[in-house]
Amino acid sequence: MRALPQVIRGWVEGASLDEIRQAATFDLLTGRFEVPDNNPADVIASQWQWLLKDADDADWPQYQALIESAHAEPKLRGLYPYTSHWALGFSNTPVYPFSPPFVSIHSPRGTGDYTIREWGSGPVLHQVTTAAEAVAIAVGRIPADLLRTPPEIPAQDS
Repeated sequence: MRALPQVIRGWVEGASLDEIRQAATFDLLTGRFEVPDNNPADVIASQWQWLLKDADDADWPQYQALIESAHAEPKLRGLYPYTSHWALGFSNTPVYPFSPPFVSIHSPRGTGDYTIREWGSGPVLHQVTTAAEAVAIAVGRIPADLLRTPPEIPAQDS
């Protein structure tokens, strides 16, 4: 917490994100807001990079395998990944509200399996033992209209 005033002062005074990151002694930036022009493809790529880092830091091999497997699949990598309660979902736009859910992949800690639902708390569609199987099911459920080019991201209020 001691670094927080210095981080805030840097932000207010127009320090670069790299300068702010150096001043912060804690994880501060997710990467999403490091995309200066809000290009949707770059925001999606940035979110994937953050999820890969988060999964690596989570000390949860099953969750890490899920994120890495999903990222390795080009059809999913082109979608905006988001998590809620450690469940992985996808949207064709990085702007909330996200596109309607087509799959939510849960990797409950300690269970050794993956649960696929249509949405976060929806009924269980499949239960599989590997991240690769879960990702293959997710790819098979992608609606054709979800793979269209994402819309522009509105400018962030300063």
